[in-house]
Amino acid sequence: MSRLESIQASIKAHVASLTQIGESAPVIDRIVGVMADCLRAGGKILTCGNGGSAAEALHLSEEMIGRFAKKRRPLPAICLSADPTAITCISNDYGYEQVFARQVEGLGAKGDVLVALSTSGASGNIVKALEAARKLGVKTVGLLGPPGSAAEKLCDAAFTLKTPHNAHTQELHLMVIHLILEQLDELA
Repeated sequence: MSRLESIQASIKAHVASLTQIGESAPVIDRIVGVMADCLRAGGKILTCGNGGSAAEALHLSEEMIGRFAKKRRPLPAICLSADPTAITCISNDYGYEQVFARQVEGLGAKGDVLVALSTSGASGNIVKALEAARKLGVKTVGLLGPPGSAAEKLCDAAFTLKTPHNAHTQELHLMVIHLILEQLDELA
């Protein structure tokens, strides 16, 4: 296969993955509803993820606290993947699987929402964070990979994807994040 053919094949795979977002509009609407209800009630949004998903978790929270497309009041959001001192302290003292759960326990309150991103839905620290959130009465939202994961089972609302590559999953998660942000912009 030539390089051009490889690029064309990759584009076809991206387009095939993209069709899943349209089919998932009701799930995205449910996620927005969970987050909007939390914010209207005075709660906050916590986000977390590993690697590229950490970058997307940070992007979601920074666009909420800053702004996305229009000027509005800041929306309370904290990215649990953003503080390297907390991450290294917790992972050193409690193990990496506790790195987000411990922060959820310290920062989360009943009525808040945890948005967990994972291309596999099986990351131990994501699963532990979702478990900790549920114990506290924190609503749980997942932007995940394939359906049926351990993380999905712990989510009040979850967007799942079957894609051939993790990169496609992350790209589509970013698109879903932007769809969520468009709707949250209307809160202010």
